Amino acid sequence: MMKNVKKTGFNMLWMFAHFGEVPRRPDERQLDFIAKQGFNFIRVPTDYRFWTKDFNYFHPDEQIFEYIDNYLETCQKYGLHMSLNFHRTPGYCINRNDLEQDNLWDGGVALDAFVFLWELFTKRYLGVSSDKLSFDLLNEPPDIGEYGFDRDKHQHVMRTAIKAIRAIDPAREIVLNGIEGGGTAIPELADVGAVHSGRGYEPFYLSHHQADWCKIKTWPKPSYPGTMEDERWDKAALVEYYEPWQAVEKMGVAVHIGEFGCYNKIPNDLALRWLTDLIAVYKDNGWGYSMWNFEGAFGIVNHGRPDTIYTEMDGFMVDKALLDVMKP
Repeated sequence: MMKNVKKTGFNMLWMFAHFGEVPRRPDERQLDFIAKQGFNFIRVPTDYRFWTKDFNYFHPDEQIFEYIDNYLETCQKYGLHMSLNFHRTPGYCINRNDLEQDNLWDGGVALDAFVFLWELFTKRYLGVSSDKLSFDLLNEPPDIGEYGFDRDKHQHVMRTAIKAIRAIDPAREIVLNGIEGGGTAIPELADVGAVHSGRGYEPFYLSHHQADWCKIKTWPKPSYPGTMEDERWDKAALVEYYEPWQAVEKMGVAVHIGEFGCYNKIPNDLALRWLTDLIAVYKDNGWGYSMWNFEGAFGIVNHGRPDTIYTEMDGFMVDKALLDVMKP
């Protein structure tokens, strides 16, 4: 189970965002490479709109679930734990929440659908060991006050879903994301027996520098170690940032970093300095972690950061310096 074995790996965007296409099949070359490098964890963010039409939440196209069956089977083939995540669920997504018809935090039909879907997956994968599969219930709940969200509403949603899952499968490993975009610890849910999933995106001005989907008009010049917007960032600051997560861990909670990474608009030597310290903090704490993602602007393969020296490895152009830092 995740709380007993440190899980390190990557997010795979096979069913991440629905734009009218079918989900992608897993690239076994990637999974084989990941396993050979000593990683053991794959997080799969999903979008319910792949199996739902016109907000008809309770009549999913279960043929789409066969893709998820395949993801699990393929991860198992390479000895990789799969964590199934709702990145977009009925009534909420951190990205383009305006596309939703209902509000998960209102406790109405969206909550009923959220629970219904997790019950469906619990029944579908009943008997699959938690060594092989965990349920990451919801990606990155919002900030306090956004969409009427608060800690009490979050607790209600999560406890309701956990109760429903455990009524069917008491042994299923469950993962809860921190609130306020995943970065804020949730000690009020320390008693539910779930893994708590944090984020590795601070300082945000560095990790997401010039990301066009962020609502930031003027980006400060990124530096590390250094000061941005009058705030000093170095390894000591990173250690301090994760103190609330250390406190939750002392309450008996297993901590995992479900996402971290650096966008490709800063020089690679700068990104490497930050990522080296960030991952060192995780290793010092004994926490597992999964990068967003494997290939592309946040990954270790063809990320495109300026001045990167790539090494050809098994047919992939790899930032080997970053891979070496990240390897468990």
